[in-house]
Amino acid sequence: MRRVVIFTFEGGQSLDVVGPLEVFCTPERVAGGPRYTVEVVAPQAGVVRTMSGLGLVSTLGLADIVGPVDTFVIAGGNRDGISAVSGSPELLRHIVRVAKQSRRVASVCSGAFILAATGLLDGRRATTHWSACDEFARTYPNVTVERDPIFVRDGRISTSAGVTAGIDLALALLEEDLGHDAAMAVARQLVVFLKRPGGQSQFSAALLTQSTDRDDVSEVQAWIVDHLADDLSVARLAQRAAMSQRHFARVFAASAGMTPARYVERARVEAARRRLEESDSGVDAVARECGFGSSETLRRSFLRALNVAPTDYRRRFRVAATA
Repeated sequence: MRRVVIFTFEGGQSLDVVGPLEVFCTPERVAGGPRYTVEVVAPQAGVVRTMSGLGLVSTLGLADIVGPVDTFVIAGGNRDGISAVSGSPELLRHIVRVAKQSRRVASVCSGAFILAATGLLDGRRATTHWSACDEFARTYPNVTVERDPIFVRDGRISTSAGVTAGIDLALALLEEDLGHDAAMAVARQLVVFLKRPGGQSQFSAALLTQSTDRDDVSEVQAWIVDHLADDLSVARLAQRAAMSQRHFARVFAASAGMTPARYVERARVEAARRRLEESDSGVDAVARECGFGSSETLRRSFLRALNVAPTDYRRRFRVAATA
């Protein structure tokens, strides 16, 4: 029996708690008997209100957790809640104490800010919600922030990206404990579409297209996504936007938060990633279809964006998908 402790607080994100909780509770129903006990704790025992207003009942306060813990999970939440916990020396001491008596430690979404405030992430790789990565890097320069992955595992400490990525991380931890078949049985029971490998990117070209406040830039971004095999040089894109190259590059970067070349590479990587997941096309064909020209160019871009080669990415994903 493995003991899981999930820490939340006033203003926490409910899915950061409930997602991992359901993953760890489900093996009892689908994998041949109880495997975990799960406790939800808060700064003090009682009801805490989440960001959505949902109340979660904590029967124990963090200070009441004694004895060995298998997995200690720190949920995320709103800015006020994160600041209240991170600014409390007493709570941080208890988090460090529980972490030291835990076999492994994990954070979900902005819970990484709390984990970093304890110093436990110093010198480690970590991730958080894509929208908070820049702030996270500025606030905790001793942490190597990886902006793309759904989750990052560095030794016994793991961090996940935003909200539902906590389910992916919990499934990976469960697979480590109980094996691939049990993890997939839990994923099927929870009607999770697929157990995504941690190297999958948070980046979405389609979502980024919706986030810009300039229609001319948004139109070019959407056109890029639909014409990945075309000439997508700055000169060609500037011509489509009816701007000079210099003005276009400046406007695009200010609106999208990245250069046109960076956006094009990310959009091509995202498209290639999906083809590797969903089709049987060879790597050379995927490279051509997505505008990379050669498999070597595709490989270099994948390594930059996802820290994994295309063939390894496909192998990891398709093993999970076809089990």
